[in-house]
Amino acid sequence: MSFDYDLIIIGSGPAGFSCAMQSSKFDKKVLVIEANTDHLGGTWINTGTVPSKALREAAKTIHRYQAQFGNEKGQRPFVKFRMEDLLQYQKSILESKNKKVREDLIKNEVDTISGFGRLIDENSVEVSLTDDSKKIFTADKILISTGSSPKPPSKNLNNGSEILNYESILNLTHIPRRLVVIGGGINAFEYATIFSSLGTRVTILNDQDDYLPYLDHEIKDQLHQSIERKQITIFNSVKVKKIQNNDLRTCTEVLFKVAGQDRLQVIETEHVLYFGGYQPNTIDIGLEKVGVETTKEGFIKVSKNYKTKSDSIYAAGDVIGFPTLASVSFVQGRLAACDMFGIPAQELPADIPYGIYTIPEIAGIGITEQDAEKMDIDVTIGRAFYKNITQADLAHIDEGLLKLVFSSENYKLLGVHIIGEGATDLIHLGQSVMSFGGDIRYFIQHVLNYPSYTEAYRIAAFNGVNRVHKAGVKYRNILEN
Repeated sequence: MSFDYDLIIIGSGPAGFSCAMQSSKFDKKVLVIEANTDHLGGTWINTGTVPSKALREAAKTIHRYQAQFGNEKGQRPFVKFRMEDLLQYQKSILESKNKKVREDLIKNEVDTISGFGRLIDENSVEVSLTDDSKKIFTADKILISTGSSPKPPSKNLNNGSEILNYESILNLTHIPRRLVVIGGGINAFEYATIFSSLGTRVTILNDQDDYLPYLDHEIKDQLHQSIERKQITIFNSVKVKKIQNNDLRTCTEVLFKVAGQDRLQVIETEHVLYFGGYQPNTIDIGLEKVGVETTKEGFIKVSKNYKTKSDSIYAAGDVIGFPTLASVSFVQGRLAACDMFGIPAQELPADIPYGIYTIPEIAGIGITEQDAEKMDIDVTIGRAFYKNITQADLAHIDEGLLKLVFSSENYKLLGVHIIGEGATDLIHLGQSVMSFGGDIRYFIQHVLNYPSYTEAYRIAAFNGVNRVHKAGVKYRNILEN
């Protein structure tokens, strides 16, 4: 049977983009359908990952400037810096990234079309165009990579006041003096620390008993200390009752209760930023017509090779659920392309690094110390605090910790957990050593640049060896084993 394309991709986010690029390398004819009529890249480039990280980079620069050169006359950053300037910086990055994505697709001869894609059978997609016309395209394979969207707050929560999400907060015209963040997930803490670094007084209302519970306990302690220094207030086990305007005091009021307390509390704020989780973008895309199965939350069910129940239809990225990371979506899209066209490829590894772009940032891979205790694995811990690293001294950074979790018996590296400058980059050295089954002696036996934050691995490795063999014992036997 003859088709228009070898592959049609619905959605141009990280999974769709990487699948298109990989398929083009296999000399396949590819069409990418993007619902956004202005930009490619979906949430990844336009409203999610890239814009939030661009804003974070600007906030971090301001924060470091304040830390290194002093707080002139006690002024908060929002007095000297304008949101307009930060968003202009962000806009330039988005324009550059959008241009690069489009150029990459053109260079690799990938066709694109703007419109809403909808499955009509296992090999056909109908595209609704902006002029209300429709076109139908056929392909041997189809990838669904439509991503996810933020869940809106319940209607009874809002009483006429504006509630921001991760997209609308990027349209603010000023740096707010006060901000309430509702949510206890990664995005909540990223934005809380971003705006706190700009001088905003931030309060986090978390509906869970705890926040970021999967973090290593010492990394979390370091984060908590950093949050306290930034004067960010956190309420856990919160039930938000109402959000309303107070015209008399020209502010927004957030009314809430903490579990176990009868007292109704009220916070006055300029803005409310709401993070209530995410929902997959699967509504009205024709899944029911082709028998594609979904979970009760609406995420598409796939095999380990990202194939749905239909041999011709695949799905990847946020639309299939956990871990909903752009970094993972890139790999999923590539692996899906390999399976579609019979190209051998390794599966996604079990150990996946995560990055949390708070200020300071956090990253981790492998088991934590508490995981090892639950699994009854005999481990030793090696630590390096940033205050003992020369590069951190040069940058006037005194908060941060790199932690190694390794086998007490053979020194095999089982986990790396970091909070501090460059954590999301540093984690990949630990990832590489772990992927080859290496042990912490790698960091002792190899030269690491000095000064650099990577020096923390060497310090942590020596610290860990000392714990195994007691301080003062010579290292000859250790290094020769």
